[in-house]
Amino acid sequence: MDSTVEIRWHGRGGQGAKTAALLLGEAAMSLGKYIQAFPEYGPERMGAPVASFNRISDKPIYLHSGITDPSIVLVLDHTLIDSVDVTAGLPADGKLIINTAMTPAEIRKELKLKAGKVFTVDASKISKETIGRDIPNTPMLGALIKVSGFLKIDDVLKDLETKLKKKFASKPEIIAGNLAAVKRAHEEIVSE
Repeated sequence: MDSTVEIRWHGRGGQGAKTAALLLGEAAMSLGKYIQAFPEYGPERMGAPVASFNRISDKPIYLHSGITDPSIVLVLDHTLIDSVDVTAGLPADGKLIINTAMTPAEIRKELKLKAGKVFTVDASKISKETIGRDIPNTPMLGALIKVSGFLKIDDVLKDLETKLKKKFASKPEIIAGNLAAVKRAHEEIVSE
């Protein structure tokens, strides 16, 4: 990684955007990267739009402000594109990852995007089939690892498993489901 990667996560309260940003940050930190992971929300309720952010670098990060020009944007809920400008600040070479059953070409047309690269993955379907609930954050983490290339999937899975074992020691099905969700999204993400 030559420079700092800035990532913005869009989701709805309860979908795990904040948790995904924290998990990504912790995984990157465990591999010796410098990180920032933080949410931006107020007194929102379940289902309200929320955003979370990551900065990841090989060098110390001295910038302490919101992210306005992310190189990667993830959208955990496709319906947000009707009410939130998810492409705001995304540069011409930026990457957009959306949780949807639609193709990248359909998303590009819907958003009227002329530049950047669009990726889609049906993270909701994956999470329902692996975890048993529509919580798309861990599948989207797998998709991000594939698209970004700055972390290795096996390293992230190992770190995630360690963290999940601490939190869900008595629920091995949750651990296995989340790990399977990350792997599947990593394999199933589609690009143009």
